[in-house]
Amino acid sequence: MNAHNNDDGEPGVAPAIALYSILGFWLFYALLVTLRATVMGFASQGELASRRAVVTVIGIVITWVLYLGIRHFDGRALPLRIVVAFSFAAPFALAMAAANYYIFNIYDPVSILPDMDSSRMVHEHGYALKQIAEDAISRYFFLAAWASLYLALSYASEAHRVERRAARLERAAQAAELRSLRYQVNPHFLFNTLNSLSTLVMRDRRDEAEQMIMSLSNFYRTSLTGDPLDDVPLSEEVQLQKLYLDIEGVRFPDRLVTRIDIPDALMSCCVPGLILQPLVENAIKYGVSRTSRPVTILIRAWEEEGLLKISVSDDGDKPPTEADKGNGIGLANVRDRLSARYGDKGRIDYSPREGGGFVVKLAMPIVRKGC
Repeated sequence: MNAHNNDDGEPGVAPAIALYSILGFWLFYALLVTLRATVMGFASQGELASRRAVVTVIGIVITWVLYLGIRHFDGRALPLRIVVAFSFAAPFALAMAAANYYIFNIYDPVSILPDMDSSRMVHEHGYALKQIAEDAISRYFFLAAWASLYLALSYASEAHRVERRAARLERAAQAAELRSLRYQVNPHFLFNTLNSLSTLVMRDRRDEAEQMIMSLSNFYRTSLTGDPLDDVPLSEEVQLQKLYLDIEGVRFPDRLVTRIDIPDALMSCCVPGLILQPLVENAIKYGVSRTSRPVTILIRAWEEEGLLKISVSDDGDKPPTEADKGNGIGLANVRDRLSARYGDKGRIDYSPREGGGFVVKLAMPIVRKGC
C-alpha cells in the first residue's frame, strides 16, 4: 500500500488511503460487535444489526471529519502531530458515544429490549451521562488507534518521499558528474590537437594540416552527436579512436603504428563514450612523441570472469614517470567515470610493460543492451 499521493504534492496520506483505513477500522468494529452479540445470544438481532449499521455509518463520518482536522498538521513536527491527533480524538469519541447512546437507548428502545424501563433512561440524566462517559472512553481508544495508524502511514509517506527525493538528487548529481567528466575530454583533446595543427602550419605542411582539420571535423561530428550520459557500442568507440589516430597519424606519419585486436562478439558491448580517448592520447603523448622509432599502439578487448576487459598499450621507450602524474586529467578522468558509472565493478589498472612501454587495463560489467 502506497500512502503517498504525489512526490511533488502535499505531505501526508492520500484521501483515498485514509478513507480505506477508516472503512477497514469500522467494518472490523461492526463485525466484531455483531459476533459478540451473536455469541451472547442477544434478542432482536435484526433490529440490533440495523442500528449497528447506522452507528457504523455515523462512526465513519465522524472519523472522516477527524481525518480532515488532523491532516492540516501534516508536515509539522511529529510530537505536535501526536498531541493534535490524540487531543482531537477526545471530542470525536464523546460525539460518537452520544450518537451510540441515542441510537440504542433513546430512539425506540422497546424495539430491542421490550422489558426496558425507557423512562429511566430518558429522565435519569446521571445514568445517561455515566453510560456516555464509559462508552466515550472505549470510543476514544478506538479513534486513537486509528489516529496512530494514520500517523504511521503519514510518517512512512514522508520518509518515502524524502528517500525518493534524495534518490533523484543523487541521480542528478551523478549525471552532472558524468557530464562534467565527459566534457573534460573534448577540450583536453582539442588543446593537444590544435597544438599539433599549429606545428604543421608553422612548418608549412599545408596538405597535412588540411587533412588533420578534416579528420578533426569528422571526429567531433561523430563524438558530439550523442548524449554524454549515453553508453555507446564498443565498435563505435573503436571507430572514434581510429579517427583520432588518423589525426595523430598526420603528426607522426613514420612513428605511429596502430593495431586493433577485439573479437567481433565483443563489439556490441556497451561502454561509456570516449572512455578510451584519454588512454590512446596518453599512449601518443608518452609512447610515440618521446621516441624517434616506430611505436605500436595496441587496443585489445576480451571477456574474463564475466567482465569486459579492455587494454591500451604501447611499446615506447619512455613510459610516464612520477613527474608526469600531475599533468592532464587522463587516467584520473577514466577512473572517476568508471566509478560514477559502475561503482566498484568498474576498475582501471596501469603499469609499465616488460620490454618497454606502458599498458592501461579497464574492467567493467558486460552490457549489450541499452546503448
